[in-house]
Amino acid sequence: MIGILRWVARLPLPLLHAVGIVLGWIVYAFSPRFRRYHSGNLLQAGYAGAALRRKAVGETGKAVLELPAIWLLPHQQSAALVREIIGWELIESAMAQGRGLILLTPHLGCWEVSAQYFSLCYPFTVLYSPPKVQALDSVMRAGRDRATMKSVPADLTGVRSLYRALQRGEAIGILPDQVPGGGEGEWTEFFGRAAYTMTLVMRMARARHAPVLMAFAERLPRGAGYRIRVESLPAAAPEESPERNMNRALEAFIRSCPEQYLWAYNRYKVPAGVSAPQANTLAVNASA
Repeated sequence: MIGILRWVARLPLPLLHAVGIVLGWIVYAFSPRFRRYHSGNLLQAGYAGAALRRKAVGETGKAVLELPAIWLLPHQQSAALVREIIGWELIESAMAQGRGLILLTPHLGCWEVSAQYFSLCYPFTVLYSPPKVQALDSVMRAGRDRATMKSVPADLTGVRSLYRALQRGEAIGILPDQVPGGGEGEWTEFFGRAAYTMTLVMRMARARHAPVLMAFAERLPRGAGYRIRVESLPAAAPEESPERNMNRALEAFIRSCPEQYLWAYNRYKVPAGVSAPQANTLAVNASA
């Protein structure tokens, strides 16, 4: 499998993205589950138009086909796909404080290339959930474990590694819209519906007094590469919990480029051992 993916990684990015659009529509046509979550989550966020739904299907396919290039090309080559960075001074200012940095990269754009680029400049540890297909785990680790980049599993051992990285003044990366396990989150609004939201980010920020920033790599048209955007979290509203503040920041980030969000992700599922919230308004089986 790795051999095949290495061959795919050598294909030009415009071609990978073009084939990815086709792949997205194949999955959309043959997967009722994909269609249900994709359409339902768009509606929940207030996006009812067919044009955006079509674009988002193609972008989801691109997200899959670009991964071999991001993971398996030499580090310098994959990072070189980034053509522009907006807000890099926020990264430099945060790292200069010496307390480490928590970088939030949601399922928006190409979240993998952000980590590749960042780790060229600073030591970087990323938290990830091992895939259900065991064969893919070695591929993911091959792409994420670089000289200055380390991936750790989303378990107690991995969390301890994140704390140690912050203690050394290094940066860590987390997907903040990933559904955490039972006991590791709280029900907080996300696009108007209760979503089980991780509390780890803000716990670590408070414990280590570490700055928190958000970043995403926007896909440029016709496979021209990526533009990374870095932003700070907004000030919390009165009586707003840290987790709701984080989700509100993510909502604004996603609305700036909604076609590139992974709407087919089951963001509203109920993890095992967690009681469902009292009211969920979207007619999608959240526990599927």
